Amino acid sequence: MSVYDFTVKEMNGTEKHLSDYAGKVLLIVNSATICGFTPQYTDLQAMYDEYKGKGFEILDFPCNQFGNQAPGENDEIHSFCTGRFGVTFPQFAKIDVNGENAIPLYRYLVNEKGFEGFDPGHALTSRLEQKFEAVNPNYKKEPDIKWNFTKFLVDRQGNVVRRFEPTADRKAVEESVKNLL
Repeated sequence: MSVYDFTVKEMNGTEKHLSDYAGKVLLIVNSATICGFTPQYTDLQAMYDEYKGKGFEILDFPCNQFGNQAPGENDEIHSFCTGRFGVTFPQFAKIDVNGENAIPLYRYLVNEKGFEGFDPGHALTSRLEQKFEAVNPNYKKEPDIKWNFTKFLVDRQGNVVRRFEPTADRKAVEESVKNLL
């Protein structure tokens, strides 16, 4: 099984086969429009502009499961992202990434690459750790998505090779992408 075995919904509700991206390096991200990490759209777009001609795609999945930080309908989210951040990479319909309504793609992604911790050098790491520890002392052992802007890196064969938490350094993400290109 690989990422290519899944279909997802585009913003207009049309089914999209991820096999259409076969042979490309993918960065799959769950996003939000009013999150402290929302400015990551700028870095994601810069990376997309730099590498899209070399077989790189970013697949963006808005998700409202974390603090209701992705309100609005698909077209509102898309307008915000294109207008404010100039996003040109593919954006898909809003989804759930955790729980009983999680789409099959995300169930597969977290099964392939579970949570390994927030990056220790990020300014928000201790705050995030305290927040999760207070709710669930075992959160570190659970593979689910913890917050907006978690990213999964997929190689050209559709294999999930790495997971980056929202606290990951942009340079580390970009270096991993370049290594697969």
